[in-house]
Amino acid sequence: MKTITLLFLSLTALATQAHASSPDAWAAYDKAVLTGCTKASGLKDAKPVGTAAQFDDRVGYTALLLQGQYPQKHMKGQQGTELCLYDKKAKTAYVTEWDSIRPTAKKP
Repeated sequence: MKTITLLFLSLTALATQAHASSPDAWAAYDKAVLTGCTKASGLKDAKPVGTAAQFDDRVGYTALLLQGQYPQKHMKGQQGTELCLYDKKAKTAYVTEWDSIRPTAKKP
C-alpha cells in the first residue's frame, strides 16, 4: 500500500509540473514579460530582439533585450538598446540601457 501511495504522489507531482509548463502557461508568461518590459522601457516603439532568456527558478529572472528609439529630442530618433530583467515572483520589470552590446562602427 505504501508503494502505491508513493507512486500516486509522484505521478500527481509530475502532472502538476506538466500543467504548470503547458504551452498556454508559457505563452501567458511570455506575454507578461513582454508587456512588463515594454512598459518599463524608456524607448519609443520598444521591440524585443530575439527571444527571452529563461533563467533557472533559483535565479528568479527572465532577461529580454529591447530595441527602440530614444524619445528625447536631442537624440534625434537614434536607436537604443535596453536589457530588461523580469522578476518572476514580483512580476516586475527592470530596465537598463545597454547600447554597448551593439558593435561600434569602425573608423577608417
